[in-house]
Amino acid sequence: MKTLADFFKQTNADVAIFTLGRRVQRLSLETFESFEREQTPWPLPWKDQAQFACAILWPGMDDPAIWFLALPLDEQAMLSPASRDAFLERLLRTASPVAEGTTSAADESQPTVENLMQDNPLAFDPEIHQRALLHALLARYFGRPASPHAELARRYFAQTETVNWQMIGLQGLADLVIDRETLDDVIWQQRLPELPREVLLPLCYCLEQGHASDALVKTLISQLDAAWADADLERYCALLRAIVGSESSLASAWLEQWLTAPPSQAADCLVAVAARGWHHLEHEIRLERFLDRLATCEKLNFRRVIHDLALIPRLRLPIVMMLRQAPTDSAVGRRVTEWKL
Repeated sequence: MKTLADFFKQTNADVAIFTLGRRVQRLSLETFESFEREQTPWPLPWKDQAQFACAILWPGMDDPAIWFLALPLDEQAMLSPASRDAFLERLLRTASPVAEGTTSAADESQPTVENLMQDNPLAFDPEIHQRALLHALLARYFGRPASPHAELARRYFAQTETVNWQMIGLQGLADLVIDRETLDDVIWQQRLPELPREVLLPLCYCLEQGHASDALVKTLISQLDAAWADADLERYCALLRAIVGSESSLASAWLEQWLTAPPSQAADCLVAVAARGWHHLEHEIRLERFLDRLATCEKLNFRRVIHDLALIPRLRLPIVMMLRQAPTDSAVGRRVTEWKL
């Protein structure tokens, strides 16, 4: 048994793996196993790590155990296996009866497996909005009902009755975003401009994980000018992250134009694009404009942002080529020269 994927197969558990950090997204066990065997890079690196959640429903258990793990990556976003190997060795010592299938997960060995997370150097606490989205996704995966907060959030947005916004919890917003079909797009479009800031911001932080439809992207874009005019950079960036987090072609086209506008000179805005809109940069014009903006922003660590983006497998080669081909008198070229000094 050489990988965590091997362990999961041996235990006959129902396992769901979700990436964390850059995006909360389901990852197939086959992709995870390929990464563990050092055959493919981690698809969504974040802070030089493969951050992910393993939800493990052991035979005989009512609720899954959830492990939040962060494995170190090398410069090619490939697994650096030493930490994983140490964790796996400890896991097998602790849970060998479960791993060998000689005992049920309902007996006393299962709590011991869960306790591995308490002093595990690979364990981490995900960001609160990602945790809420994960719980909503896991409820759907395991066929469980949404949280009790979901219906209250739905009634608030649908305005079927008077609901004070202070009663809306983050988990309810996450449930609503994951089960967005419970509300018509027209309702989303009507309600978004009316939302108080205290509801809009956490909603955007949930939408930024790729859940904004074309209709929602259009509505989010329409709110940007007011946020910029109010000098509310936090609200502006929250809207921006929700827009660029979308896979919508409308978001791609908008971003291409936005990269020539004044707000794209703000450091927080550029960080938002790098963190949540990296997939829109798989395009020559948008990537070139983004690198130029990045190079002219003195408040950002150019090298750090480039390093993080270049770890993403689909962006690595285009970024390397643009850096190499940048004219020495351009903003990017000057940054590259400074980098080499």
